[in-house]
Amino acid sequence: MPLRSAEALAKVIKAYDVRGVVGEDVDADFVADVGAAFAHLLRGEGETQIAVGYDMRPSSPELARAFAEGATSQGLDVVILGLTSTDELYFAAGSRNCAGAMFTASHNPAKYNGIKLCRAGATPVGQESGLAEITRMLIDGVPAFDGLPGTAGTVTEDDVLDAYGDYLRDLVDLSGIRPLVVAVDAANGMGGLTVPAVLEGLPLDIRPLYFELDGTFPNHEANPLDPKNLVDLQKFVVEQGADIGLAFDGDADRCFVVDERGEPVSPSAITGLVAERHLDEHPGASIIHNLITSKAVSEIVEENGGTPVRTRVGHSFIKAQMAEHGAVFGGEHSAHYYFATFFNADSGLLAAMHVLAALGSQDGTLSELMVSYERYVASGEINSTVEDQAAATDAVLAAFTDRTESVDTLDGVTVELKGTPAWFNLRASNTEPLLRLNVEAPSADEVGEIVDEVLGIIRT
Repeated sequence: MPLRSAEALAKVIKAYDVRGVVGEDVDADFVADVGAAFAHLLRGEGETQIAVGYDMRPSSPELARAFAEGATSQGLDVVILGLTSTDELYFAAGSRNCAGAMFTASHNPAKYNGIKLCRAGATPVGQESGLAEITRMLIDGVPAFDGLPGTAGTVTEDDVLDAYGDYLRDLVDLSGIRPLVVAVDAANGMGGLTVPAVLEGLPLDIRPLYFELDGTFPNHEANPLDPKNLVDLQKFVVEQGADIGLAFDGDADRCFVVDERGEPVSPSAITGLVAERHLDEHPGASIIHNLITSKAVSEIVEENGGTPVRTRVGHSFIKAQMAEHGAVFGGEHSAHYYFATFFNADSGLLAAMHVLAALGSQDGTLSELMVSYERYVASGEINSTVEDQAAATDAVLAAFTDRTESVDTLDGVTVELKGTPAWFNLRASNTEPLLRLNVEAPSADEVGEIVDEVLGIIRT
């Protein structure tokens, strides 16, 4: 294998996954080497099998096959799952108790692709849990397979879509809810495959939007975190007279919700609702939330007798905290939702099913249902290009010194302000010269004032 520089690999091997531009950063030779390195790491831990899935991007099948060649060269067996959502891959890794590799670039544009890796049981692989070691092997060379000649691994194929659907339907019973009209924007991503497979046959009238699998994303980017990519669904919900709208990202592990008026429902509010449902079944349980979720999340958890556990942003951190605290559920501001019943992994469709169950078990509208969960106003994430991120952060802290109630440094800096529930978080990107700002306050005016002041400091 060609040896690679640390600088080149740092562009592609991120904090939680592998991702880059196809043909420039990511190609068949590169992913074959990643497959060999991952397999060598797993073999040393006694693992024997990797399940490999891929999304609808044009480059995904070829890259998945190259990865399989690299993994089998190190003696591991590979099961090719074909087209899958990321949470379907987690289901395979969890139910088979084997490692997994998902080929996707999630919400990124069509020219990107990458790999999300997990160990047996869908345990995440991040920098501290394997990616750093894989990087080292790509720099130094993957050690030669020390097995007997002719004992390379095998490649087989399997399809777990039906089993995945059965598993989700067993977790959330929707058979008894009132009929609902559900508008779904799959953004030409994997939700176009998984939503019908899981929700058909239930008392749901699914109105599909962009269900054709097309990794060139001809209609809009598969990134519902960006408001411009929700516009089509918002209009569609109103046109169809739908009770609810669901928007999935490219690999369908995230789900955003729109109410019957076409108004977005914040992921924090969804976290609060789903947390409450879990606490009804598991009194006193722990609920994980990252530090960008609304203050309402911890309030709702405590009001329902649960224990809120605050963690850093990022799925590898959330999943680790889920295991450490024995949590039953976790949510992020980015609409990743994690379930103990789903191997501590995230599933956008499972979160959607909980919302459908809550909506369909009462007679009110979704906007009425969500009132008690939407308690504050949030700015959303605002990015600023800043070369000296530490200096900019220090300048902001200095400007707010007299108004600061507390500061913590769990992930960047989170500043609680005196005399108000308002807070803001400022944290540096792991991969770009960006500072990310999130603000929450009781009113839009107060949010705007804080945003303007902070941006006025860091953008000068």
